[in-house]
Amino acid sequence: MNLPDTSFPRRRAVGCLAALALAPAVARAQAWPAKPVRITVAYPPGGVADGMARLLADKLAPMLGQSVVVDNKAGASGTIGLDAVAKSAPDGHALGFAAISPLVLNPHLGKSPFDPARDIAPVASVIASPVLLLGTTALAAADFKALLAAAKARPGALRWATSGPASLGHIVLEQVKVGAGVDITHIPYKGGGQQINDALSAQFEVLSVNAGPAVMGHIQAGKLRPLAVGSPVRLGALPGTPTLAELGLPAANLASVFGLFAPAGTPAAVVERLNAEVNRLLKDPDVRRRIEAADNVPTGGSAADFARLIASESASNARVIRQAGIQAEYPRPPKPPP
Repeated sequence: MNLPDTSFPRRRAVGCLAALALAPAVARAQAWPAKPVRITVAYPPGGVADGMARLLADKLAPMLGQSVVVDNKAGASGTIGLDAVAKSAPDGHALGFAAISPLVLNPHLGKSPFDPARDIAPVASVIASPVLLLGTTALAAADFKALLAAAKARPGALRWATSGPASLGHIVLEQVKVGAGVDITHIPYKGGGQQINDALSAQFEVLSVNAGPAVMGHIQAGKLRPLAVGSPVRLGALPGTPTLAELGLPAANLASVFGLFAPAGTPAAVVERLNAEVNRLLKDPDVRRRIEAADNVPTGGSAADFARLIASESASNARVIRQAGIQAEYPRPPKPPP
């Protein structure tokens, strides 16, 4: 005697139970945002990140139907702000805006109080802030290829200044040294202000620095000479300056990528909604104009794309930091003899 087939009803029952289990999470996502959304900017007011976050907040508020508030929590190269995000409730009302450096550089230097892979959810890549390689008046080489030729002819003689040890500019330098097989002396500064002042007085030959209005002003005045740029594409303001990828050094073609983040555990539907809205904004002509006017490059893409970029950069930086023996601290002066 054949028994009746009851597999379909059983499968349907299991499916119903799974749907019931997911129902609260789906309901929470559909109800989002239920209150104002806060974006924590991991840097002080007035900079590239702050300006971009405030533009996002203004544009996102009507799209989400809630006010979007910006709060600055600076310190430790962005780590303090992202740590606050990591420790926030994962309900989609606490977001962060920062460069990816606190996720891909700082952890390899023992400077992260959170686990980037476990505690932070990448939401959307927003902009790339290009790294400019500039020559001072102390540099005789006319372009980047001539710079490499001079470095090969006189190992260690050329001096390259960055905003500090383990900064993105320092990583670019180390990638150039490895990729081109040259020896260039690193001159680390504590930030960009004194670095620019010394560049203008020709205290060294080369510097790497993020693009910005002040730097562009020095270039236009002929006080600094663009040699190359770390960027996904050439800059509209410097159309004759090649990217490092074009010059045959793709591993050195790095830019400061800034994006939107959420605490790990934020509902996937909320992350997807935010990602879609950010990508929609990045296609808006007015938003793109304002980004490009600040010498930045709109990025975008899926949250998964952003997570893959972060993982790839982290692995690459770990290799460079290990091979070059990079440390976050500035070298201490030797103690005087007793």
